Amino acid sequence: MSRHSRESSLLKKALFKGKDYITTEEWSDAQIETLLAVSADLKRKFKNRVPHRYLPDQTIFLMFFDKSTRTRNSFEAGITQLGGHAHFLTADVMQVSHGESPKDTGIILSRYGHGIAIRHDLIPGEGNAYMREVARWAEVPVINMQCDVDHPCQTLADLMTMREKRGRNLRGLKVAVSWAYAPSYAKPLSVPQGLIMLLPRFGIDVTLAHPPEYFLMPETMKAARDNAQRCATKFEVVNGMDDAFRQADVVIPKSWGCLDTMGQNPRESLRIATQYKHWICDADRLQLAKPDALYMHPLPADRGNEVTDEVIDGPHSVVYDEAENRLHTCKAIMALTMAEQEIEHEEEPAAAARA
Repeated sequence: MSRHSRESSLLKKALFKGKDYITTEEWSDAQIETLLAVSADLKRKFKNRVPHRYLPDQTIFLMFFDKSTRTRNSFEAGITQLGGHAHFLTADVMQVSHGESPKDTGIILSRYGHGIAIRHDLIPGEGNAYMREVARWAEVPVINMQCDVDHPCQTLADLMTMREKRGRNLRGLKVAVSWAYAPSYAKPLSVPQGLIMLLPRFGIDVTLAHPPEYFLMPETMKAARDNAQRCATKFEVVNGMDDAFRQADVVIPKSWGCLDTMGQNPRESLRIATQYKHWICDADRLQLAKPDALYMHPLPADRGNEVTDEVIDGPHSVVYDEAENRLHTCKAIMALTMAEQEIEHEEEPAAAARA
């Protein structure tokens, strides 16, 4: 290895080793590009059964304050494939439930292992602040598995999926991020917030639609506008689902709760939502988008409410590819932030031309 290569390797290692992954806003465009490249390389290795034990004998603690399917399993399977081990922890079995401070939790867990990942997403104003306080005291990277502000593992997988389906150059792609009706529970705001903050940075025009009661956090809206201005992309807000879907290349309709009631009275979010049962992604509405539009959703989707079976099981849907990519992006985040050595990876193959 040449002196220049060694210096580049040390620089790259310094950029990632021990770095927290709490929101995508704290990661530069170049660092996100590296995450995407490593994700793609890990996916190729996984498909070809090429061993990639970048984290041998390392431990990550997975702290869940909410339920999970994709996030828990992508992290548990991912750390195993990287050669390490995960501890699944819920708040009710930890001293957190008795009031232990994030300082004490962060210090102790970081002395027992090599990474801490946290999901704390249902109460606005709590989850992101809790993670940052743990990270303040921890000596290992803290990874956000979803908070009240952002879901940076999901949005990275979404961006990865769009590139796989539409090529690496997404300049001018229109993505509709829309609220949709769901009666199951008041879902976090973090997915739409994460999407509007991240996608404009990579050439994508974003249109956001929601009923008046379902506005997003002001700081995430500001970040979306600032990123769109910096990257010469479009970010707009419309009042109706139809307006968002018109001529869209990608539609992402999902439910979220009312910011004003999520913490104290989530049932009020569900009551208000009953006024908007017509906010559903069905075949007729999807026809407003481009003929080859992609339907995406982070799952689980409320079938028959957020989306019809005809759409989610139809030819436009890429939800299972999207969910699959959660494994590879989570692995890339862990590998880059926890590994002692540089993660060697092949660059992404030349992107296919957009259809």
